[in-house]
Amino acid sequence: MNRIDPGLFSACFTAWVRETWPDRPDFVAIDGKTSRRSHDRSDGKPPLHLVSAFATTARLVLGQEAVSDKSDETSAIPLLLQRLAADGGIKGPTVSIDAIACNATIATAIKEAGADYLLAVKANQPTLRTEIEAYFTSAPAGIVDTVTEWDKGHGRIEGRAVTVSHEADWLDGDRRFPGELRLPGVATIIEVRSKTELKDRCRADTRYYISSANLTAEAAATAVRGHWGIENRLHWVLDVVFREDQARLRTGHGAKNMAVVRHFAINLVRTVADKKSLKLRRKAAGWDVRYMKIILGLPPR
Repeated sequence: MNRIDPGLFSACFTAWVRETWPDRPDFVAIDGKTSRRSHDRSDGKPPLHLVSAFATTARLVLGQEAVSDKSDETSAIPLLLQRLAADGGIKGPTVSIDAIACNATIATAIKEAGADYLLAVKANQPTLRTEIEAYFTSAPAGIVDTVTEWDKGHGRIEGRAVTVSHEADWLDGDRRFPGELRLPGVATIIEVRSKTELKDRCRADTRYYISSANLTAEAAATAVRGHWGIENRLHWVLDVVFREDQARLRTGHGAKNMAVVRHFAINLVRTVADKKSLKLRRKAAGWDVRYMKIILGLPPR
């Protein structure tokens, strides 16, 4: 595993996913995760940081790109998109990424792949965030669409008011000053106001997004929730079920390649149509060769 070319291995993984599950995903979330114990202090080697693409509806890992540091995600995401976009692999779905990808290069790459983007707008784009915030503060009620959702569970009550507007052509026009951010094909700007009531306190938050898809308030709420599926259904599973943060591979390409192997395993384990948890399916595969063959798609005999 230390000697396999990680770029070739990742390309093989993406080709396998596309061949095994030919249906195109309808929503793809891209986010990064650090393998905490893959660092090597003696050689000054930082921990492995992997940017992954996850089809949240189908619960499939589509591909990954390794970077040396979280700050390098902006250079890794276009490479990952290029691999996923080959032969129309992500033509049609919405691709969501956190604020680190809120730039014209990545937005253009997503559009050229035939997909729509959903990008968070945070403090790394202060001018854009301020302008969107000011817009929703003064926008007439007749030109915005709002939907409110309520969730209850885990000892808290959370309400979210999602407001959208399609008056977004000012984000795609000529630059008014040097360096002003301009994104291709912006169709929807989104405001999400959330309030969480806990036992001893309340917490309020406001987030902003931009998208090239023409979204209603209901569709925008679904898309914003969909992005966090990569945290709950991929990163959490890697940490808790596969104990990725405990892996201490540090030599050669071992850490990168074993991260891809875990993605192989997650996709395979999720194909089984039974009521076992992912953790129990892994154990059952070790106990029963016939069950392991079912996970691998082989005849049980």
